[in-house]
Amino acid sequence: MKKMILGLCMTTVLAIGIGGCATQKDLEAVQAREKAIAAQADQAAQDAENAKMAADEAIAKANEALARAEEAEQRANERERIAAEKEKMAEEKAKAADEMFKKSMKK
Repeated sequence: MKKMILGLCMTTVLAIGIGGCATQKDLEAVQAREKAIAAQADQAAQDAENAKMAADEAIAKANEALARAEEAEQRANERERIAAEKEKMAEEKAKAADEMFKKSMKK
């Protein structure tokens, strides 16, 4: 009976020892996966930061282009206004010249 209990205890201890070795390997595998995941997370964070910087630069360039376009639109509007004034003045001069011609023809 004592031998049987002793054998059972030894078997249990041996099983726990073997299970412990397997658990140690499992732990090492889990740690290796954890390190790999941490490295991937760090790389993803770096990629996200780079993407944010690129997006910020693109936004800045777009804002600069928008400002230049607005300035160009203002200059075009000003030129259009000046051209309209010149056209109006030319029409007035032509009308005045036509009236003077008509007056000179009446005499």
